Amino acid sequence: MITRPGQLLVRHRTGARTPAPAVAALAPAAALVLALSACGGSPADSAAAVRKTCQQVSAVLADGPDPVANPAGHAEAQILPLRQIHAPDRRLRTAIGQLDTAYRQLFASSGRSSAATRAAATATRRIHAICPGAAS
Repeated sequence: MITRPGQLLVRHRTGARTPAPAVAALAPAAALVLALSACGGSPADSAAAVRKTCQQVSAVLADGPDPVANPAGHAEAQILPLRQIHAPDRRLRTAIGQLDTAYRQLFASSGRSSAATRAAATATRRIHAICPGAAS
């Protein structure tokens, strides 16, 4: 069988060989490259998503009773809103989850648990490290 430049011989299940364009042979590889490139965004997109999430965290933590005067009430006011934040960054998502857990423990203890207070302070510092000023 004679092939032209840019064609490959393709063997069918029946054993017959037919010429096929080289582009067709590369299509699965091209589809894989496109699929993989769509999985991750650029670093700028990722940074913008983290900034947006930090703004959400800041807005949530700014709402509610004064954390010093009423720690249990402040914790209660934050629990549901914190759970509704979907962070794209794993570190930020973990820190938000830890703060949510600490606030639930603090609320359950009516603000009397020193372990929950320490856990909330630690989680707040972690959020500050990612989102400076968000938990002020």
